[in-house]
Amino acid sequence: MSTIEKNDKIYVAGHRGLVGSAIVRSLKRKGYTNIIGRTHKELDLTEQAAVRRFFEEERPDVVVLAAAKVGGINANQTTPAEFAYENMQIQCNVIKCCHDFKVKKLLFLGSTCIYPKMAPQPIPEDALLTGPLETTNEAYAIAKISGLEMCKFYKMQYGDDFISCMPTNLYGPYDNYDLENSHVMPAMIRKFHDAKVQGKESVELWGTGTPLREFLYSDDMADACVFLLENYSGLQHVNIGTGKEITIKELAETVQKCVGYTGKIVWNKDMPDGTPRKLTNVDKLHGLGWHHKVDLEEGVKLAYDWFCENVEQARL
Repeated sequence: MSTIEKNDKIYVAGHRGLVGSAIVRSLKRKGYTNIIGRTHKELDLTEQAAVRRFFEEERPDVVVLAAAKVGGINANQTTPAEFAYENMQIQCNVIKCCHDFKVKKLLFLGSTCIYPKMAPQPIPEDALLTGPLETTNEAYAIAKISGLEMCKFYKMQYGDDFISCMPTNLYGPYDNYDLENSHVMPAMIRKFHDAKVQGKESVELWGTGTPLREFLYSDDMADACVFLLENYSGLQHVNIGTGKEITIKELAETVQKCVGYTGKIVWNKDMPDGTPRKLTNVDKLHGLGWHHKVDLEEGVKLAYDWFCENVEQARL
């Protein structure tokens, strides 16, 4: 296992997003001092030549690949070709450069949408590739599966210390609040906030409210990622989650309470629910010695406070 040092040059790809910004905060809290990042304008990770120039010039010791094209059900269903192409380009370019420029440790971040739609619950790591995927995010899932398998193949063939983790549904500072392509938690925060400000009598939400989901505060996820960088070099990817689940209806009521919206919730049952249940089995992570710290209601309050304080820079 490669030992990462406090003065190692650590490149966090996607350092301004929900995931990457949390990992940067966690690294700094733990005393890592040499962290670098590039905005999309500064470095387009889909451009192979540009990525190689960056690695040639910067020579990072450690890489965290948190950059990806992401979005909710609507975005995944309407632009699947872009989701597949852009994510595969990003992954292929960065992972190959990590090998070619002898990066001593790479952490690749996937998503629990990689698992089969009807995977056993809670979902263990070895459920990967055992059944059909959920069609509403299939293109993104296939791209992510390709990335984590690439990491595994480089480790098997060359001994590269490339590891992967699969965070569950995340939320927190620097999330995407654009209602056209955001995930369920930020979409709810935005909808309830707007309805409160505008004095609306009701808020419409998609589906039936019955699907079960697991949610992890982004700073907890980041803490787990740094923990894995410091303590894990296994071949198999590691689930990151809480091991706790909640219905979408219960989530909506929690967000409504935290936002302080007093109107009604109207469920549009003509719209898709997505996967009926998605809970990660986190026995592997717990066995390594890591547990989450921020429970849901506390996390929603933290996320909403950040949203209110940063409406001008939040991705709306």
